[in-house]
Amino acid sequence: MGFRTVVDVTMIELAEIDDDNLAAVQAVAVSDRQRDFVGTVREALEEAADCPEGNPWSRAVVVDGTVVGFVMLSWNVTPDPPEIIGPWFLWKLIVDQQHQGRGIGAAVVQAVAAIVKAEGASELLTSFVPAEDGPAGFYARLGFVPTGDVDAEGETIVSLDV
Repeated sequence: MGFRTVVDVTMIELAEIDDDNLAAVQAVAVSDRQRDFVGTVREALEEAADCPEGNPWSRAVVVDGTVVGFVMLSWNVTPDPPEIIGPWFLWKLIVDQQHQGRGIGAAVVQAVAAIVKAEGASELLTSFVPAEDGPAGFYARLGFVPTGDVDAEGETIVSLDV
């Protein structure tokens, strides 16, 4: 295994998804094991189209000119639990399996937290499937704490003070 450069938040670009990068964004893929937790970018974009009340805000995650991931938020929504969590909800975070282990996911969360804080948010929410190999540890290391609530699919909701 070769040396992998660790990425910090200043190396991350959250680019609008357009005709020039859509194919690269849709090609972002995780391992089969991880797919059970996050799904695919195509599924996320379809979910966003089917749920406009979630006010989806999606971006390509770009490092050194290469699309390496995808992030989607519910942008300043009026909460309507358990279906609509918010106002600021990290709906999807997908880092391509070839680019994992470099801190990209953590850097994206830091970048998103800074963006929503600048918009007046005091917390960023997200949820995850509680499972042995799930993302609970990742979110805990970033400072997310359980709210005690679950979403419509039974996922654990966690909060990060921004």
